[in-house]
Amino acid sequence: MKPKILFMGTPEFAVPSLKILLEQDHCVIGVVTQPDRPKGRGKQPAPPPLKVFAEAHRLPVLQPERVRSPEFLELFRQLTSDLVVVVAFGQILPKEMLERPRLGCINVHPSLLPRYRGAAPLNWTIIRGETHTGVTIMQMDEGMDSGDILLQEKTEIGPCETFGELHDRLAVRGAQLLAEAIGMIVTGEFRRIPQDHAAATFAPKLKKEDGVIRWEADAQTIVRLIRGLSPAPGAHTFFDGKILRIFQAVEIDTPSPTPPGATSISENELMVSTANGMVSLLDVQLEGKKRMPVHEFLRGCRLKPGDRLGTAA
Repeated sequence: MKPKILFMGTPEFAVPSLKILLEQDHCVIGVVTQPDRPKGRGKQPAPPPLKVFAEAHRLPVLQPERVRSPEFLELFRQLTSDLVVVVAFGQILPKEMLERPRLGCINVHPSLLPRYRGAAPLNWTIIRGETHTGVTIMQMDEGMDSGDILLQEKTEIGPCETFGELHDRLAVRGAQLLAEAIGMIVTGEFRRIPQDHAAATFAPKLKKEDGVIRWEADAQTIVRLIRGLSPAPGAHTFFDGKILRIFQAVEIDTPSPTPPGATSISENELMVSTANGMVSLLDVQLEGKKRMPVHEFLRGCRLKPGDRLGTAA
């Protein structure tokens, strides 16, 4: 008999996991997601992607401000779920939620735990220059991503792969591993592998300043930052007092004749000096403008060869 599943998640990454459970006719009794938040220029409340998907499939949706609140915990008790599945939910679950379900709580985490515990594993994996990552299905405990491993799969990171591309790929593979793990839990054919806590590394929530490009760094570090934040939130620099977001760039293996941040421009190419070479910008967005290839940007901007990027003033 298939267990009654309560699904908890918020962003687009969680959607493939819920989708595969529905496709396999699992008994999803409800979806818990974050409240609608202001979004866009108008700051109008917008529903999380998982809510949109759940409502389109006529699933009950709960949006507690805090899952630890007495009101939500009482609702949780009434749901009597056998298993809680958590995929990028965004809140820490209290002990009662971890222990009350008959089969506990499991989580889909996009890293090779115990490496990159935390809120932004995919971003930091690319930014820090890792060549491999993966997906872990974990039995949750009260720590942060510290529970026993049920399933884990390793994958190579492409040399030019961006956060967005890796996110989409692992969202789908994570969903497939989740379905496999639930089957193992139901039949009792799984084994739990404790994490090596001494080997843990962390991937903290991104702050705005993490996305600032520092041109005095080496070219490889800068390109990794751009890849690791593309398409969102986007690595950025400044030009003419405005934010210039950069979504794609490549290293140019040639010595830089100018100070870090100085530009070299041809008809269709924009290169910026770094500590040890040049970075060629390919895909950009100036504040207040649409995203565009760099050759279009150069046709409409006042950037001149030798102009410096990198100061807000």
